[in-house]
Amino acid sequence: MSILVTGSTGTVGRQVVNGLVARHASVHALTRNPDKASFPEGVRAVAGEMTDVASMRAALKGVDTLFLLNAVAADEVTQALITLTLAREAGIQRIVYFSVQNSDAFTDVPHFTGKYAVERAIEQLNLPATVLRPSYFMQNDAMMKDALQHGVYPMPLGDLGVPMVDTRDIAEIAVAALLRRKQSAAPLPREVIELVGPDTITGNAAAAIWSDVLAKPVAYGGNDLDAFERNMASRAPSWSAYDIRLMLARFQSDGMRPAPGSLDIMTGLLGHAPRSYREFVRETAASWDAAR
Repeated sequence: MSILVTGSTGTVGRQVVNGLVARHASVHALTRNPDKASFPEGVRAVAGEMTDVASMRAALKGVDTLFLLNAVAADEVTQALITLTLAREAGIQRIVYFSVQNSDAFTDVPHFTGKYAVERAIEQLNLPATVLRPSYFMQNDAMMKDALQHGVYPMPLGDLGVPMVDTRDIAEIAVAALLRRKQSAAPLPREVIELVGPDTITGNAAAAIWSDVLAKPVAYGGNDLDAFERNMASRAPSWSAYDIRLMLARFQSDGMRPAPGSLDIMTGLLGHAPRSYREFVRETAASWDAAR
């Protein structure tokens, strides 16, 4: 029997696939276009979309473990609940669900509340699952290369801070959770693991780290959410821009803090300390230099 990885072509999902292959697991990777997908040798690319019930029933055949990661979308809850229910019907008793830190607290942020609704379904359906709650990805900031090289850190994180987490740490823990469940003789109890980095990063702190690493002034762009939403809506659906605006508003008003013991739990699962934001920035800047 195999592990089905959804979200397999995304930043985290691809790393999960690679990590499972490195551990010699049998992996099926869900993708809309198997012919166009590129996976390591031995991975079976499986055609499917989460709102296409027939394709998901087919994708879940021969599977005993599920990694459920679905991207932020207008119908995200429908996608996740259909997939979970089909997995339950298929008798799958080993699940890792990809949620978000503060899913239960940021109730005005659509994709946070959507993920928490799925967590509640996992609980009420009594599904044996690991729920991963990652913070903001460090790797999101690599997409701001042009602004950073022009001396601006543009993400309006605010002044309270977010414990950014490296996607490599996320993937390592996801792989460990999947294999722990798959290899267990009986389904394991439900658990929630918060995934955070060792530092709580504000907008000004991020700008200072980039300035230090790039050896030139980098200023924080400020907390203007109107400007952020307008800019994002010019290249993404308006609902998505507003959703992310609401998330950033909560970052600014409340910040995000790791739960007590989260870093110790992560260190134990990883076998090393979670990667720091400064480490990420150094590696990213070095990769930009190497690509010139």
